[in-house]
Amino acid sequence: MKILVTGGAGFVGSNIVHALKDKHDVTVLDNLSSGHVENLDGFDGGILDIDVSQPFSLDSDFDAIIHEASITDTTFTDDEEMVRANVSGFRNVLKLALDKKAKLVYISSAGVYGNGETPMKESQSVAPLNAYSRSKVKMDVIAKEHFSQLTVVGLRYFNVFGMREAGKGASSSMIYQWRKQIQSGEDPGIFEDGNQKRDHIYVKDVVSATVKALDATSSGVYNVGTGIATPFASVLQMVQSVLGSSKSERWIPNPYTASYQVHTHASVDLATSALGYTAQWKLKEAIADYFAWLDTHER
Repeated sequence: MKILVTGGAGFVGSNIVHALKDKHDVTVLDNLSSGHVENLDGFDGGILDIDVSQPFSLDSDFDAIIHEASITDTTFTDDEEMVRANVSGFRNVLKLALDKKAKLVYISSAGVYGNGETPMKESQSVAPLNAYSRSKVKMDVIAKEHFSQLTVVGLRYFNVFGMREAGKGASSSMIYQWRKQIQSGEDPGIFEDGNQKRDHIYVKDVVSATVKALDATSSGVYNVGTGIATPFASVLQMVQSVLGSSKSERWIPNPYTASYQVHTHASVDLATSALGYTAQWKLKEAIADYFAWLDTHER
């Protein structure tokens, strides 16, 4: 299968490329603004330096497109530009998929639910809290308008962590940031009370769900989570246990209260029935696997 992966040098995109490269003809499209080309070490396919938020065209045909490219930093200061870039990028990639008659898998977000009812179901009302999530709501609406024209699968990733996320900087997972703090001798920082709950999903499970979506025979939008919400304080305990650390928590005020999701928890029933997806990794086992990878790959 000939597959185009936009944002293929970024966090999740690069993991998808590595999962597909040995069995498929993969091309990466990425403007490298937030992706890191070192994430593609060992990939010898084509890399196109293109900003999808601007009009573009490609001569090659593709059987499928996985659209990962977007501005993902929820603290990005230019809300209008984030929405413009993400929505324009999706429209341009959708046009490409229509032109090439390619299946399209694109990435939405658990952020569309805001602080809505949990477990979060695809049928419930959306309530985005920031520009990033608003852009994903717009993408979902546009996608549904084209469900009858081609196979379009939207995946609402929940809170992803794992290998190759370092390039996200301050937006990288707390799991990554806590390891970094502890190993540098700092007490790990956690928002006051630590009772916020998140559906933390390992990037290996996210990749599995995304690859399964390539086999979808009909259009739809699906949650990609574990179906388990874990308090941050408990996640920090797991991190410390894996690291053999016993540092004291450093309680800090939350500077993002107006746009912060206090509780994310995916219902994955639809993804299980439509895509055959269920998360395979338990959280502590995933953290241990991830840290072992970091131990051998960090420069």
